[in-house]
Amino acid sequence: METIQSECPPTEIETIEGVVIKPLNPFPDGRGFFQEIFRANEPIFEGAHFAQWSHSKMQLNVVKAWHYHHIQTDWWYCPIGMLQTVLFDNRPESPTYRTKLEIFMGETDLYPDTQSVCVRIPPGVLHACKVFSFEAHLFYITDETYNPNDEGRWPYDSDVVDHDWGRDVIVSPKDCRAFVPTAPRKPLR
Repeated sequence: METIQSECPPTEIETIEGVVIKPLNPFPDGRGFFQEIFRANEPIFEGAHFAQWSHSKMQLNVVKAWHYHHIQTDWWYCPIGMLQTVLFDNRPESPTYRTKLEIFMGETDLYPDTQSVCVRIPPGVLHACKVFSFEAHLFYITDETYNPNDEGRWPYDSDVVDHDWGRDVIVSPKDCRAFVPTAPRKPLR
């Protein structure tokens, strides 16, 4: 597998209310490695339950943005490839309202600018990603099964978030329009 040399800036981690970033610790040996992602009794999963596990395979320059939920919490993990994950607090009542957080996550042995992490994304936080490797896999768990009334989007190039995805991006038609969830949003915990 060929490694792409990225020109991404170093990750600067701020905080967003309710977002939890858990560094992961692989245990390598001559056969590969073993790594726990999270346990039900850890703070990253506190007060939640498992409802759905999904897998997204994406190619270089794919951008998925800006998605959000009123009810659902997501947990993201990128085991293969390199993703730029961007979170934006769009909850006016949050003490971190309008804070943006960027994390380069993925395979740290192939992409030194990445972090091996699991990220908890609460309701009301806009989330997006861009692939910086030939392909990337995103595994994510949610505490609710898919509900179209809970899904919201802003276009990937929206002025809601000041973010430049660069040139030659690949987006879905769904990521070019806006719609607001009809489900009421969970209040901040």
